[in-house]
Amino acid sequence: MHNIENIIAAITVAHYLNIDDDKIKAAVANFKGVKRRFEYIIPAAPGKPVFIDDYAHHPEELRALITGAKSLFPELKCTIIFQPHLFSRTKDFADGFAEVLDLADRVILLPVYPARELPINGVNSEMIAKKMKNRNTMVLTKDELLGEIENSKPQLLITAGAGDIDALVNPLKLIVQKNSSLK
Repeated sequence: MHNIENIIAAITVAHYLNIDDDKIKAAVANFKGVKRRFEYIIPAAPGKPVFIDDYAHHPEELRALITGAKSLFPELKCTIIFQPHLFSRTKDFADGFAEVLDLADRVILLPVYPARELPINGVNSEMIAKKMKNRNTMVLTKDELLGEIENSKPQLLITAGAGDIDALVNPLKLIVQKNSSLK
C-alpha cells in the first residue's frame, strides 16, 4: 500500500514538473522497491509458495503488511514470523501486536531483539502470544525455526521485524524453495 501511495505521489510531482508520460511509465516499470519493505524473496508463481520480507516492527506497519499480503494472495494460508524489536516497544504495544498478528493464519514469534536495551522483567514474546486469540501461534528460538518451517511448508511466508531476523531470510528461502510445491 505504501509503495502505491508513493508512486501516485511521484507521478503527481512528475506531471507537475511536465515530465513526459513515457518517461514516467518507464520509471514506474523499473522501480524495484525499497529493501525490506514488502520485498519479494520468492515471488508469486502458479502452484508455488510466496515469501515476503519486511522491516515492519510496529502494529500498524504489521497490519498493512499482513492485510496487503492476504489481499494479494487470498487463496494462500499466511504464516508470519515476527521478531519483536526492543523490550520497551514490546511492552508498550503488546496488545496491538497481538491484535494485528491475529490476522495471520499462523504466527511464529521469535525472542525479542534487544538492540540497545536491557531486558524488562516479564516482557517477552510469550506475553504477546498469551494475548492472542489465534491458537495457531508458537514462540520459537531461531535454532528451532528452520526445522519448523521445513516441516510445515508454508504457502505464504512473511518475515517481519527490525532486529536481526533478516539473517534468517536466505536459510528460510532455501528451505521454502526446496519444499516448493503447494500440495
